[in-house]
Amino acid sequence: MQVPAANLGETPTVKAGVRKRRRWYKDLSLQILVAMVAGGIAGYLWPASADSLRPLSDLFIKLVRMLVAPIIFCTVVHGIASVGEVRKVGRVAVKALIYFEIVTTIALVLALVLVNLWAPGAGMHVDLKTLGDSGVKAPSQPLSFGQFLLNLVPSSAVGAFAEGEVIPVLFFSLMFAFGLLALGPKGKPLLDGIHSISEVLFKMIGFAMWFAPVGAFGAMAFTVGKFGPSTAASLGKLVAEFWICCALFVVLVLAPIAWAAGINLGRVIRYFGAELMIVFGTNSSESVFPRVTAKLQRLGIEESVVALVLPAGYSFNHDGTCLYWATASVFLAQAVGIHLTVGQQLALLATMLFTSKGSAGVAGAAIVVLATTVSATGIIPVASVGLILGVHRLLSSAFVPVNVLGNSLATIIIARMEKAVDWPLLQAELRSAEPVAEPTSI
Repeated sequence: MQVPAANLGETPTVKAGVRKRRRWYKDLSLQILVAMVAGGIAGYLWPASADSLRPLSDLFIKLVRMLVAPIIFCTVVHGIASVGEVRKVGRVAVKALIYFEIVTTIALVLALVLVNLWAPGAGMHVDLKTLGDSGVKAPSQPLSFGQFLLNLVPSSAVGAFAEGEVIPVLFFSLMFAFGLLALGPKGKPLLDGIHSISEVLFKMIGFAMWFAPVGAFGAMAFTVGKFGPSTAASLGKLVAEFWICCALFVVLVLAPIAWAAGINLGRVIRYFGAELMIVFGTNSSESVFPRVTAKLQRLGIEESVVALVLPAGYSFNHDGTCLYWATASVFLAQAVGIHLTVGQQLALLATMLFTSKGSAGVAGAAIVVLATTVSATGIIPVASVGLILGVHRLLSSAFVPVNVLGNSLATIIIARMEKAVDWPLLQAELRSAEPVAEPTSI
């Protein structure tokens, strides 16, 4: 399913092979950037207004999040049912999962190496008695593999959509798609209806994106006003180390992967610039899922690949969050004076590989999974998680964009492997002076 330009509010028009340039002030990326700067200034000058401005960000996230589950359902069902070949679906899924596991493992290793070399928590000598209750609770028992499998299946179809968790919705969508595929020609009217519904949903996303700059303003004002200069200074070494870690991951891992596939990562970042700035401000990758889905299809990637790989990536491919978990875990050990041996850190890596999958689809679960991970080690006290609560939002402003970029690139890579992409179209769109699909008008 190719998403029509009107679905995303694209303003440029093409006539005789020439793209009409959009007025600069209608560019969503610029609007969001200006809104974030204004929000930062407002939060700095009037920090007391931080809590009152946060609802602007929360409202925007809720506007988009309410559409994520039905969009996943429509794109997955239409994409798979349109393929007509179960074997291809399985092949794409296996390749995607292998890719996810390799890249997330590299992310964990990179983060562990850098945090050990930089040692941002060394010398803090935090007394555990002063920590008190962090307010973050780890589960009484780490999630077992059996429980993880049970969590894949929703208790009911309605419950999967009501709770908005990605994995149960994805599982139900896959089952529905295979059932529709088995109907053959009799399922064609329903398939066409689902396609029409998806077009309506993307129209709704276009409407919601008008509010994106306002949401970005509220998010940045809240962050600066609530956790601003004083908080950043107290744990500035950790924040600086982690932001550099994320940048190194993009340069040393994602860029070579893109280069090997014949893609310029800088152009990919520019193409998804508005989405990356939205998640930078809102710290919610779900807020851009519909737009990323549509933009990937606009690159000429087959709908079936986008419909399967991107939702699976949101569930299983947490590149940036893995950087966060590894960095934060070792930082907490350093802060409270606990030395982790190489063996203990390897065990920590193995634990995070599993807990990252067990938490898939749970919005805002990074802190909870961190608590689960340190609890599972039996070495790092869970109470120490409270040390980073003040800068968690600053850290998530770095790792959430990495998650979105990693999943977007993963979809392109898998499509390239499957020869399921119009390569000339993809390169032309990435080279375009103005990225397509900017929802500034409909």
